[in-house]
Amino acid sequence: MRWAALAITLACAAPAAAQSDPAEAARAAARQLDDASAALEDARGARNRVKALTRTVRAFETGLQAMREGLRRAAIREEGLRRDLRAREDEIARLLGVLQTMSRAPAPVLLLHPDGPVGTARSGMILAEVTPALNARADTLRETLDELAVLRALQQNASDQLRDGLTQVQEARAALSQAIADREDLPRRFTADPVRTALLIAGSETLEGFASGLSQIAVNEAPGSLPDISKRRGELPMPVQGRVLHRAGEADAAGIRRPGIVVATRPRALVTTPAAATVRYRGPLLDYGNVIILEPQAGLLFVFAGLDEVYGNTGEVLPGGSPVGLMGGQSPSGDAIVSEAPQATGAERSQTLYIEVREDNSPVDPGDWFKTDKDD
Repeated sequence: MRWAALAITLACAAPAAAQSDPAEAARAAARQLDDASAALEDARGARNRVKALTRTVRAFETGLQAMREGLRRAAIREEGLRRDLRAREDEIARLLGVLQTMSRAPAPVLLLHPDGPVGTARSGMILAEVTPALNARADTLRETLDELAVLRALQQNASDQLRDGLTQVQEARAALSQAIADREDLPRRFTADPVRTALLIAGSETLEGFASGLSQIAVNEAPGSLPDISKRRGELPMPVQGRVLHRAGEADAAGIRRPGIVVATRPRALVTTPAAATVRYRGPLLDYGNVIILEPQAGLLFVFAGLDEVYGNTGEVLPGGSPVGLMGGQSPSGDAIVSEAPQATGAERSQTLYIEVREDNSPVDPGDWFKTDKDD
């Protein structure tokens, strides 16, 4: 009777909670990368190459992130299936051993029971109940093995897809940098005096002091201001894909508190201006690394610090969504992403962008202007 109870236990084991299909998520990510590849080809001949290439780089970033997440979920699902199979190996082996022993017994003996006809009838009823359960369990195991094969094949192919996607996004970034260098059609509100700029940098000990003197470096500045964006307060998109690591006033790893926010990003992430803005300054500044300071309207400054490359020239007016720089670091290879997918500890966001917003030269919480509640 023990083998019958064991079979029923195996067959009636509740499956894990249903989840969205990780394999389909990875396939959808692959389609996103294919679309980004097609967009890269179209961008090569676009009239506004900077705008087209900016969209293409962002499309690649989104597709690569989706592929990372799809692979992570696929790897977790695969490990869960393998763990479940390993946990049931002994039970299945014992069950198979009992069934093999039964199969070697002569058929007439199987129909008899020591307790007589009543025991024989009961045994027949148990067998009739166990057989469908065993078939159901066999079907479940077969589906599990099929799913494992699909997930394994998907992850093997993903390395090539990621490698191609990473290569193409590097090409798109290089093409974007060249297109920006070739751009000559942007309006310019003023010209920066290099001597005054150098003196201002040398004489500034804080970002506040530097920001307050920005107007001094402008030569032949056009009067007026860009359109008011106050109605977009709290709705501006984040300038980079990432997640907020430290909010305004929170201490960082070194115990330093700043009035801005720190965003963890992936290596070589594209940084864009959330609204049309004048470039007030670009270049190294104090201990902030490479900095770009944008003025979307009079009295309002967006400060982005910690970039590796900075685009644009001081005095130019950039359209909303224009690229202003790239983060540093090196993107991992496709093979590295595949091997690290199950952990997904967040270490892949190894770069940090500091964002500060200043109104009338006083810092305000960037969360008042940007949609910081969404992690990409």
